[in-house]
Amino acid sequence: MKKILFNCLFLFSFLTSQNVTSAVKATSNPLIDGDVLNDLAWNDVPAVTTFIQKTPDEGDSVSENTVVKVMYSDKIFYVSVVCYDSKPNEIVISDTRRDSPLNNSDSFSFIIDTFQDYQTGYLFGTNPAGIEYDAQITGGGEGGSMMRRFSMGTGGGFNVNWDAVWEVKSQRGDFGWSAEFAIPFKTLRYEKDKDQSWGINFERVIARKKEEAHWSPISRQHTMNRLVSAGILTNMNVPLSRNIKIMPYVLGQNNENKEEVTSKSSDGNFGLDAKLSVGSSMSMDLTYNTDFAQVEADEQQINLDRFSLFFPEKRAFFLENAGLFSVGSGGGFFGPDIEMFFSRRIGVGPEGVPVPIIGGGRLTGTFSGMKVGVLSMRTDAVKDITEANQYSVLRLKKELPNRTHIGAMYTALDHMGKDGYMNQSYAFDAQLGIGELSKIVAFAGLTDTPDMEKDNAYAYRMEFARDTKQVSTSASYTEVGANFNPEMGYLKRENYRKWSGRIFTRFRPKNKLGLLEIRPHVNYDGYWKLDGFQQSGRWHIDNHWEFRSGFEIHTGTNLVKEGVLEAFEISDSVFVPAGTYNDQEIQIMIMTNSAKPISFSSMNRIGGFFGGDRINVTPTIRFRYKDRITSEFSSNFNKVKLPGGNFTTNLLRARLTFAFTPKMYIQSLFQYNNQSDQWSMNWRFIWQQSAATGLYLVYNQTQDYDGIPIESSTKSFVVKYSYLFDVLN
Repeated sequence: MKKILFNCLFLFSFLTSQNVTSAVKATSNPLIDGDVLNDLAWNDVPAVTTFIQKTPDEGDSVSENTVVKVMYSDKIFYVSVVCYDSKPNEIVISDTRRDSPLNNSDSFSFIIDTFQDYQTGYLFGTNPAGIEYDAQITGGGEGGSMMRRFSMGTGGGFNVNWDAVWEVKSQRGDFGWSAEFAIPFKTLRYEKDKDQSWGINFERVIARKKEEAHWSPISRQHTMNRLVSAGILTNMNVPLSRNIKIMPYVLGQNNENKEEVTSKSSDGNFGLDAKLSVGSSMSMDLTYNTDFAQVEADEQQINLDRFSLFFPEKRAFFLENAGLFSVGSGGGFFGPDIEMFFSRRIGVGPEGVPVPIIGGGRLTGTFSGMKVGVLSMRTDAVKDITEANQYSVLRLKKELPNRTHIGAMYTALDHMGKDGYMNQSYAFDAQLGIGELSKIVAFAGLTDTPDMEKDNAYAYRMEFARDTKQVSTSASYTEVGANFNPEMGYLKRENYRKWSGRIFTRFRPKNKLGLLEIRPHVNYDGYWKLDGFQQSGRWHIDNHWEFRSGFEIHTGTNLVKEGVLEAFEISDSVFVPAGTYNDQEIQIMIMTNSAKPISFSSMNRIGGFFGGDRINVTPTIRFRYKDRITSEFSSNFNKVKLPGGNFTTNLLRARLTFAFTPKMYIQSLFQYNNQSDQWSMNWRFIWQQSAATGLYLVYNQTQDYDGIPIESSTKSFVVKYSYLFDVLN
C-alpha cells in the first residue's frame, strides 16, 4: 500500500507536464507493408499529431504534418506513422543497414517505458527504406546523447547493439512516406498486471532541414532516450508473455596460417542459443558452444600512452540487458575508467585471440520490484594462452522514483587450471535524483585476490551533476587502491585518485550568421598517484559552433600535464624518459552535414607532446550513392618529434557497404596500421531473416610485413547459418 501511494504521488507530479494518449485493441490486424493510408485497420485508431521541435527552432511545431497511431492485438504491439512531406523528392536516406544512424536520415522512432519506472525502456525506429533500428535504454537514458552519436555499444544508458525480433515496413509516395511496426509482446518485458500504462514518446527527423521534433517535448540538452521526459500511453491490456525460442547454428571454416611453414585446416561446428521467458518480466538466455564468427572485426587503435585501450563489446549474446551489468566509473569520450564486469573478458584472450566458450546462461528481468541479473559462463583451455575458466555474476538493482536507484554486484572468476585461484569482486552503486535536473551518483568496489593484500583493494567514486537547458555542470572524485584487481572487469589505470569537473553551456542566437547553437565549455581531468605524484592533468577549453546548414567547427585549447615515473617505449626504439611534461596544444574539429551524399569531418591537433611536438590529423570522408552504397575512408595520422627520436604513425581505415535490401548486404572493413606494420580485411555477406539469424559468409585476412618478403599472414573463410525456431508461435 505504501509503495502504491508513493508511486501515485510521484506520477501525479508529472501528469501536469506529460502528454497522454491511449492505445486501442485492434478489431482487425493490419497488414504490415508500410501502406498506412490504405489499411482499414488503422481508420478508427486515435491519432497523435502534435509534434514540437527540439531543433532547429526549439518550441515550434514540426514543419511537416506527422500522424502516429498505436494499437495492439493479443500478441502484437502496433505503431504506424505517416510522415507527410511537401517535397518528397528531397527525402534523405543515408543508409539501409540494420541499426544505421537515424539522425542523419529522414526517420521516425519511438521509445516505450514498459514498467513506467523512468529507468528502463526500448527504442524502435526506421527510415523511408524500412530499416530495423532498435536499442535498450537503461539508467533512465541519462547520457544517451553522447552515446547515440559516438556509440561504444552499451554505455551512456543507451545500448544500440541490442537486437530484438520484430518487423517494420515502409512505403514512399507523393504524400511523403509511411511505416508500420509490429512488435511481439514476447520481445518486451513488463509487469504482470493485465491493465497498464506505459511511458512513450515519438520522434521525427527531417534530415534536409536538420529538424528533430517530438510528441512529448524534449529540452535541447536531452534526447528522447531520457525516459523521464516521455508521455504516457494508457489502456494497455497486455497478455501474459510466454516465449521459447531456439536458435541453432551450423558452421564451416577454412583456415590458412603462413609463417616459416604454411599450415591449412578445415573444420565444422555447431551450437545453439535459447531464450525462455520466466513470466512477463524475466527471461533466461542459454548458450552452448557459442560462436561469434559473424561479428564485425574490432577497429584498430593507435596507443601513444601508457594505459590500456578500451574495445567495445559487439557480440550479440552479451549485449542484451548489458546496461544492467554496467557498474563502475565512466571515463568520458574514450571509454570508462572502471567497469566491474567487462564481457570481453569472456571468450577473448590476449591480443584478441578467441577462446572457446563451452556454454552458459543469463537470467535477467524484474522480480518483486527488483532488477535481477545472473550470468554464468564456462570457457575452455587454450594451450599456451589460458586455462579453463568459470565466470559468475550476480547483479541486483532497485529502481526508485525520480531517477533514483541503489544496486549491488558480485563477480567471481574461477581460474580452474593446476595453479588456479578465484578472483572475487563486490560493488555497490547508487544514484539520487534531485528534481528533474540534478543528481548525485556514487560507486564503491572491493576485490579479493589470493596472495594480494586486501587493505588497498578498493575503488570508489562520487559525482554531482546538474543539466539545464543553458548550462551542464558536473564534479567528481575517484580513488583506486594499489591492490584493486577486478579481473572480470576493465581498469584503465591503477593506484590513483582523480578529480574531474565540467562546465558546458549552450546558447542559441536568433538569426545571426546562420548559427544554430554555440557551446563554450571547460573540462578538467586530473590523475594523481596515491603518494601525491601527478600522473596526468588536462584542461580542455573549447567552443562548438553549429550552423543551421549542418556545418560545425570546434575550436579549442588543451593544457596537458604528464608525469612519467618510469621511461616507456612509445614507438620502435623511441623512449619517453621519466619526468614531468607541461604542454599546450591547439585543437580544431570540422564537420560537414552528414545528411549530404558526401560529408567530411576531421579532428586536428598541433602542439606539445611529452616535451616535444605532435601533429595529429584524423580526416574522415563519407560517400553514399542513393540508399544502396555507403562508404567511409579515414586516417589517424601522428607526426611526433621527441627529444628521444622522431616517428610517424598512420592508421588507415576503409569501410564499404552495398545493401541489396535492409536485410541483405555486403560489408567490408579494411585497415592498415603502420605502427604494427599490419593490414587486415574483414569481409561479410549477411542475409538476415531476423535479428542474429540468417546466413553469414565471412572472410578475414591479416598480413604482417617485415619488408619484403611477407613475414606472416592468416586467412579464414567462414560459412555460418543460424535459424530461429519460435516454439510457441
